[in-house]
Amino acid sequence: MKTYTYNQLKTDDLRQLCQRPKMDFQSVFGQVQPIIKKVEQKGDSGINYYSQKFDGVVPDPLVINPQQKKVSLDPEIRQAIDTAFDNICRFHKAQLRKPLKVETMPGVQCKRVTRPIERVGLYVPGGTAILPSTLMMLGIPAMLAGCSTIVIATPPKTDGTIADEILYIAQKVGATHLLKAGGAQAVSGMALGTESVPKVDKILGPGNQYVTAAKMMLQNSEAQIAIDMPAGPSEVLIIADKSANPKYVAADLLSQAEHGEDSQVVLIATPDFDLETCEQEINHQLADLPRQKVAKKAIEQSFVLTVDTLEQAFSFSNQYAPEHLILQCNNPEKWEKNIINAGSVFLGPWTPESAGDYASGTNHTLPTYGYARMFSGVSVDSFLKQITMQQITKEGLQNVGPTVEKLAQLEHLQAHKNAVSIRLNDINSESNT
Repeated sequence: MKTYTYNQLKTDDLRQLCQRPKMDFQSVFGQVQPIIKKVEQKGDSGINYYSQKFDGVVPDPLVINPQQKKVSLDPEIRQAIDTAFDNICRFHKAQLRKPLKVETMPGVQCKRVTRPIERVGLYVPGGTAILPSTLMMLGIPAMLAGCSTIVIATPPKTDGTIADEILYIAQKVGATHLLKAGGAQAVSGMALGTESVPKVDKILGPGNQYVTAAKMMLQNSEAQIAIDMPAGPSEVLIIADKSANPKYVAADLLSQAEHGEDSQVVLIATPDFDLETCEQEINHQLADLPRQKVAKKAIEQSFVLTVDTLEQAFSFSNQYAPEHLILQCNNPEKWEKNIINAGSVFLGPWTPESAGDYASGTNHTLPTYGYARMFSGVSVDSFLKQITMQQITKEGLQNVGPTVEKLAQLEHLQAHKNAVSIRLNDINSESNT
């Protein structure tokens, strides 16, 4: 990891450090466009065409009802899933909002009520490993929100089947459909709808650059769908001072580095942090990782920034806007107010980012690539929409009506003014009889 010194960098240098590895979206969009078009034209067969081309498998049937499948799980795996499920459910259930009702002036009642997004698509990556944690992070808030149609898309195994762990969670969250496909073709199927795949209103979940491109393109098309957020490679930023254990810091850096060669890990260290021991620990722990080559490549592309003070550390962190922010510093909770931009934050030596990935309760589907400046991670709110309602009495219209008339007249919208004036005239006529 290359090391930089905060005080030796100019504003442009710091801005440059905040840049993620560039993604060639123009090229990716060009490759994804034919996939979207083929799925739009051919439906199920279009999805199968690209599943065969990219994954070498054409599952039959393409879509199943997970509620009708029998699963067989190792008791310890079942217990681990159930524990994580309960923790995630507990935290997300607390996010449900109560109806908001306000009388803005006598006789004028305004309300905001919550309704679920009816049809949602949950994209769960596959490939080298199954990701039951991702399905829990997406499926649990969808279940709590009350979505009526929950479509899960995930690549099948080479024999065309779906792992029992995924099926088990799909059953627990009440999923209605399971699309055995991945990539841009699966996203296209959910966005556009096919013979077997219901069209959804919103697609959520992480994926590679082709999945991300498909989500972005379809959001800006006649498919009329929403997406959770743009996304890039996984990333972590750690702030460490003298109190930080170099072994823990190294482990947390590597836990993100093993996601992919394009993952970025950043360490911000005060002068009293034992950086030399941390580097030794990275090399030591790296040697034992099954994904050593991947993690090593990511580490080589990452960097260390040394700062004089924690104030400088948080200034850079907010500019960087990391997906994951880990505070390995003394009394980390006292620095909470300094955190403006971050996807999810992990405080103290006993809070590894891995806990948030799996079982502590918070969501791990988070904004990356600097999007934490303006996006939140997935939550129950991601599956809900807010509708405002109002009811005005005669007294209320008498109170608010003259204001509406004046503003409508100011904007030269006579019909708007008339809609109030006609009613006020009737009210006045009634009171005079």
